[in-house]
Amino acid sequence: MAYNGSNQIKDVKYTHRDFGGLKNKLIEFAKTYFPSSVTDFSEASPSTMFIEMAAYVGDVLSFYTDYAMKETMLHRATEKKNIYAIAQAFGYKPKLTAPATVNIKVMCLIPSAGTGNNIKPNYDYAPRIASGMTISDAGGTKFHTNDVVDFAVSSSVDQTDIQVYSTDASTGRPEFYIFSKTVNAMSGQKLVKQIQTGPVREYPSFIVNDTQVQSIDSVVDSDGNSWTQVPFLAQSTVFDESVNDIANDPYLSEGSNNTPYVLRLKTVKRRFTTRITEGEKIELRFGAGITGDQDETIIPNPENIGSNLPSGVNNLDKAFDPSNFLYTDVYGQAPGNTTLTVRYTKGYGLGANVPSGTITNIDSKTVTFDPAKTLISGTRTAVVDSITINNDEPASGGAASENTETVRQNALGYFATQNRMVTREDYVVRALSMPSKFGSVAKAFVASDEQMLPNEVSANNPLAVNLYVLTYNKDKQLTTVPRAAKDNLRTYLSQYRMLTDAINIKDGFIVNIGIDFEITVLPGHNSNEVLLKCIKSLSDKYNIDKLSFASALYLTDIYLCLANVLGVQSVTDVKVKNLFNGDYSEHRYNLQEAEYQNVIYPSLDPSVFEIKFPSKDISGKVITY
Repeated sequence: MAYNGSNQIKDVKYTHRDFGGLKNKLIEFAKTYFPSSVTDFSEASPSTMFIEMAAYVGDVLSFYTDYAMKETMLHRATEKKNIYAIAQAFGYKPKLTAPATVNIKVMCLIPSAGTGNNIKPNYDYAPRIASGMTISDAGGTKFHTNDVVDFAVSSSVDQTDIQVYSTDASTGRPEFYIFSKTVNAMSGQKLVKQIQTGPVREYPSFIVNDTQVQSIDSVVDSDGNSWTQVPFLAQSTVFDESVNDIANDPYLSEGSNNTPYVLRLKTVKRRFTTRITEGEKIELRFGAGITGDQDETIIPNPENIGSNLPSGVNNLDKAFDPSNFLYTDVYGQAPGNTTLTVRYTKGYGLGANVPSGTITNIDSKTVTFDPAKTLISGTRTAVVDSITINNDEPASGGAASENTETVRQNALGYFATQNRMVTREDYVVRALSMPSKFGSVAKAFVASDEQMLPNEVSANNPLAVNLYVLTYNKDKQLTTVPRAAKDNLRTYLSQYRMLTDAINIKDGFIVNIGIDFEITVLPGHNSNEVLLKCIKSLSDKYNIDKLSFASALYLTDIYLCLANVLGVQSVTDVKVKNLFNGDYSEHRYNLQEAEYQNVIYPSLDPSVFEIKFPSKDISGKVITY
């Protein structure tokens, strides 16, 4: 309804927004409210011309209104700039290019030391290659290593393979050993760009004028201050990693073999975010802080106002408005009158998926030795010169920039998960995905306090989450996670957990088992060969990679596994036994009481069944009649 100014309410229809519908409604409107003024509605009449012009304008306006509305919804938007903008508002950043990854085998020669039966590698000459070693293939596709290669250290997550390389022809004494390690490398070319900022202003932004940028590696101003990338400017804390040694933390350094780095939170005032533009370039955006004064000077603590303390604020030279953060560094500092040195990595897209055996060139490397050792210069140089690389497998994962539809779907999925831990699976996945340099988690299980104590009244937080974890030793056998790795895991998970959730990280339980079986063999088959095949089949089936927390043992699966071995006529008996103490776990578990209808159920305490030594813990016997 519309008011015409003379107390008459006119009926206005808001449907039929296309050209034909608007024309018909306008004619109907004119006939209803202007019957004596407009009488000729023929196609050639002036009134029809004006009505059609109005209908045309209405149709165009209606179209653009609908189009603009549609472009505000991610699942309906079609323009690239709008899809990018909405996706990034959801927290998802489109990938300009995906890097290829590859495992690189790094080798070097180490001289021997000792005499007689005590000859062994001289670890004084074991080099340490810093992360970021630049390597390439014959075509110039560059890669860089992600982790340190330390030949003096060997652990379950960072093993060193050692073999004799050469021996003395007369004595047979080893002269050199060949050390080899595997390190992960990522494709990308390291580049540098300098940006002049000009006078300081709120929320300045600068574009890195290059395409296929994989990542922003560092931003440093002309005063030597580092600027840290954060997901959003309101985030003032980031993770800081440091080498896990006695100098940094004597307490946590006990588990340095398993946990080479310590993860902690630190506060950063100089920070920036990145945004992907429509032209697939990266835009850096900095904070709003335009003063070096403390926040309490601009937005003071009420307890300090008017006090005579050195930190007190007696006079305010600005209007006191706690909601105005533009003069503070709440959203980070803003650079001004400086030069920003931006180091970034440019990708190769699909071209980085190079074949195996092609990455053999070392372009640059940083090699160090234990400074406490006195080394012969010539031998040291020979060790450095002996470092070689190769990729036994092809590089994979390299991809071009995401198309708009991929960005749309990924953004919708990202927004749905909210980058947080809610379900059990969320906690397990996050624990297992912690970077290995902060410690390795092989098995994880989540349970609440009420779940673990169903018949007792728990005094703990009902929202507490008990995260049980285990890791591997150097022989890929289950063991407890070192304290340093647990500390890193707690810090790592803190960015994803719900505010009300408390995470208790505990050691899981290991139940070592053995399997004894009896079989009969078909005529014409060698009993020993069939027996070995049976043991191999059970070893593969119950490989530790396939076992998890709270998993039951099905005796029928064991019978079926043995029966499927070529040459087995029948399986006459299967027994599962608990092995404990000595070389095994100290945890005892009554398997007979836990068995019901040929199923051995796990304990209420989160535990993993493990066959620790398959060659001796799995034994069989051939029965003849």
